Amino acid sequence: MNVSKAAVVVLLAGIVGVLASWSANAQNPVSSAGSASIAAQLPKDIDPISRYRLPLPKRDDMDDYGKKVFDELTDPDHGERTGLGTPAGIRLYSPKLAKPMSEAFRYLRTETGLGDRLTEMAILVTAREMDNQYEWASHEPAGLKAGVEPTIIDIIKYRKPVSGLGEKEGVIIAFGREMFDQKKVSSVTFAEALRLFGRRGTVDLASLMGQYAATSALVNAFDMQLPDGRNPSLPPR
Repeated sequence: MNVSKAAVVVLLAGIVGVLASWSANAQNPVSSAGSASIAAQLPKDIDPISRYRLPLPKRDDMDDYGKKVFDELTDPDHGERTGLGTPAGIRLYSPKLAKPMSEAFRYLRTETGLGDRLTEMAILVTAREMDNQYEWASHEPAGLKAGVEPTIIDIIKYRKPVSGLGEKEGVIIAFGREMFDQKKVSSVTFAEALRLFGRRGTVDLASLMGQYAATSALVNAFDMQLPDGRNPSLPPR
């Protein structure tokens, strides 16, 4: 009788243990399996964490100057606002490049006088003309937040005529299309940009587009992947 009771206790304990294990697995899937699944969807030379061809830069791997730049550019109050899994993270592998580039981007994004809306328009034009899915995915939401109208985003995205737009909007789109697609800004478009933005503003506009074209080249070289769950949204030409 005692042996029989003991056997029942052991059997019940085993059942409870199995059920507990099933419950834990259902609530907490194995993280390594999730990581393996993500990695399986990426090209073989892409780091699954950074989502580009290098791992995230590590402060401990840098010399004293590099650590200083790393601290500065990752400071949430003063540094790069986009994090290490971005083109800014790639540049941190070359701190003497990363610092002046960061300063140039900060100026071009916030201090040119174009304002957030026209700045994001210029970036979107660059992303479209470079056919860069990563830059477009990053800046379409930023453009909407800055006040770029969906109709204007549609004109840029699908390379529609600019007739009916305001002077500045039309010139920014024409300027970028000519600079990247035709490899030369026409005299007419340049004169309009000069009239509307002045000498400094025209230099700033061309430089803003040039900086994001350079970023597009970096994104292409290091095969930076879209954020997880995002699909390409730029249509083919």
